[in-house]
Amino acid sequence: MTSPTKSSCLQAYRLLLYRRALHPELFPIKDRRTVTHMDYEFEGWIMPGAHLMRFVHQGVCATELITAADQNFPNRGLVTELPCAGERDHEEDFGDNVKYVSTVQTEQLPEALYRDTYDELTEFARENEAMLFEWKEADGGRCATILDVQRFRREVHAQSYHMISQGGVVLRTQAIFEHTAPKK
Repeated sequence: MTSPTKSSCLQAYRLLLYRRALHPELFPIKDRRTVTHMDYEFEGWIMPGAHLMRFVHQGVCATELITAADQNFPNRGLVTELPCAGERDHEEDFGDNVKYVSTVQTEQLPEALYRDTYDELTEFARENEAMLFEWKEADGGRCATILDVQRFRREVHAQSYHMISQGGVVLRTQAIFEHTAPKK
């Protein structure tokens, strides 16, 4: 997987949703967290300009990948692939007990507004102990990937922010992975 570069643009970002786990060797993982709670497991990975989240409940797996990489990812288990440009909502049921809901918003900001947004979101990440990876582009532009996760009894809420200084790209996502109560 390649890092976003000057050639990366808003239209390059896509959301891939899988019905299976993906192998970590496919990704340059910079931070990784696992949450095991009652009868589900959640794992989040961040990479430069990308993230992956995996939710497993009773053997059912839902995996979200947000990336700008033009790499060919596996087709096996791919449920959907959506461009991230603009605003998008998506819902997907994984069997009877697991539901996934996401919202994606992208924007291109002028330099001063990008800088202020970058400072605000990286401060938010530090205050909330969110996963954060920062890097600089060749021209010195500051970039970051943030993944903030909240665990609940039957669900995980996650917010991600990908900020690429070239073009002032800010990609925000919100995802909910939830499992329903077992049917009686």
